[in-house]
Amino acid sequence: MSIKLLIADDHEVVRCGLRSLLADTDIEIVAEATSGEEAIQKAVKSNVDIVLLDIRMPDGDGLNALGRLKLDRPDLPVLMLSTYDNPTYVARAVALGAAGYVLKGASREELLDAIRKAAAGESAWTRDELRRVTGALATPRLNADVEVPLTQRESEVLRQLALGLTNKEIAQALQISYETVKEHVQHILRKVGVSDRTQAAVWAVRKGLV
Repeated sequence: MSIKLLIADDHEVVRCGLRSLLADTDIEIVAEATSGEEAIQKAVKSNVDIVLLDIRMPDGDGLNALGRLKLDRPDLPVLMLSTYDNPTYVARAVALGAAGYVLKGASREELLDAIRKAAAGESAWTRDELRRVTGALATPRLNADVEVPLTQRESEVLRQLALGLTNKEIAQALQISYETVKEHVQHILRKVGVSDRTQAAVWAVRKGLV
């Protein structure tokens, strides 16, 4: 019996490449989406076994789509697909319940293995990926329901940070200086009680800020 797969990526070249890679296997692409919103609609309506979801897409990023998908179809395995080996993305994907994280540079065998594992209800996370974010996910303060007095600007910076943006990208998005962003990030880490950006991102996810 074939594994019914939904692929969501805004680049046609990537979708064509995936179709080619998965041809003549037990994995059948039954639906395609070009945005997070379309992926959610098709995943809810279609009879799919698993979703392969790109992280950076228009109309809401893939990680936001993952969070919403998990609310609508909690048992549907979702594999994240990304060009970026970004620890913040990985930590958010773990925290939001993704079945695994596949880089676009992965081999055909690695991709097939991850899809089959996730479709079977197994974890497709590698030890290395989980080890990298274990500290972020296990930080005691993150698990406590603590009210943190962030200013409006700090909350805006934290949301951008949790989306995986660099300080430079945050400065551009919020139209403030790079130095101001650095200062806000330091204040956020101190107030939340964490030591790095990845931990802050996980905290933001768990508080529902992203």
